[in-house]
Amino acid sequence: MTAPLNRSAPITVAVELGERAYDIIIGRDVLASLGQRIAALRPGVRTAIVTDRTVAQHWLAPTEAALAQAGVATTRIVVGEGEASKSYGVLQDVCEGLIGARIERNDLVIALGGGVVGDLAGFAASLVRRGVDFVQVPTSLLAQVDSSVGGKTGINSPQGKNLIGAFHQPVLVVADTAVLDTLSQRQFRAGYAEVAKYGLLGDAGFFAWLEANHAEIFSGGAAREHAIATSCRAKAAIVARDERETGERALLNLGHTFGHALEAATGFSDRLFHGEGVSVGMVLAAELSAELGLIAPADAARIQRHLAAVGLPTHLQDIAGFRQEGLADADALMALMAQDKKVKRGRLTFILLEAIGQAVIRSDIEPAVVREFLARKLV
Repeated sequence: MTAPLNRSAPITVAVELGERAYDIIIGRDVLASLGQRIAALRPGVRTAIVTDRTVAQHWLAPTEAALAQAGVATTRIVVGEGEASKSYGVLQDVCEGLIGARIERNDLVIALGGGVVGDLAGFAASLVRRGVDFVQVPTSLLAQVDSSVGGKTGINSPQGKNLIGAFHQPVLVVADTAVLDTLSQRQFRAGYAEVAKYGLLGDAGFFAWLEANHAEIFSGGAAREHAIATSCRAKAAIVARDERETGERALLNLGHTFGHALEAATGFSDRLFHGEGVSVGMVLAAELSAELGLIAPADAARIQRHLAAVGLPTHLQDIAGFRQEGLADADALMALMAQDKKVKRGRLTFILLEAIGQAVIRSDIEPAVVREFLARKLV
């Protein structure tokens, strides 16, 4: 597998959902085409942009300019940064803002931001007037390869991540890879964890390609667009087969059962970004898989080695404030995992690995086995 040399034309990935199908447009500087694309999709539409303060500093004006150039009317709703905005209070503010802007059912909400903004704006769109369509304009690597695609929207509960939400598919995703240049290295690395996830769960060749080409992905070469497009194709295919996560789509949660518990334990703060929690979670899932005899210990070590090579945390001890807030308590982590959305009749569901590139859904792992495993990893 090699990266394409021609970067001039945007890449289009289709999400095949029948009458609700939509395209993901991937490429450098495609944000400038947003207004034209929306005007063609919904002539005469009005829009409301939901974004956060940091993204607004860089990309709100260019987004508004692209819309104005195409004659698309818009208003803006700006929220705070970070997971704290995925709350009841901020959701109410966004909903009231959309109603105050007189956004109607045939109008569009534009989610301009990372995963937090996409989840929040998409959920608000699903609620206002019992459902307004929305467009995702993801500005983080994590959002471009994962959260902007597939229709999962929501907010956090004090008891766990993403426990309040709805499936609400976007009508268009515009992923401009140039906006990633403004991310910090830590933010970009966090998004890369989700890229690596696609190789681990279903494409061994892609994972091997990432091992060889990750430097160019970080530097912004042609490998970046290739990695994003490959990730989006993988997710789009799974979503098309299992939109509401009744089966196969759960594989996309590789690393997330552990990772979401770690995010909750750190108070959904910048002590642990979502992708960082997923990175630690994928290593834990790989190591648990090895202990259960599903994969070779050498494969688990290979996964840990690659994630560490790009600068991601791979052990519980890598998390800031490791000894605080329950991170060093196996029972507390087990209690947080018990709130995971994949729990069924009290049984934890884990996404484990039978090989690099072959994930499997397991709901038969005894809690005592997991607790003992975590207790050893916490030492």
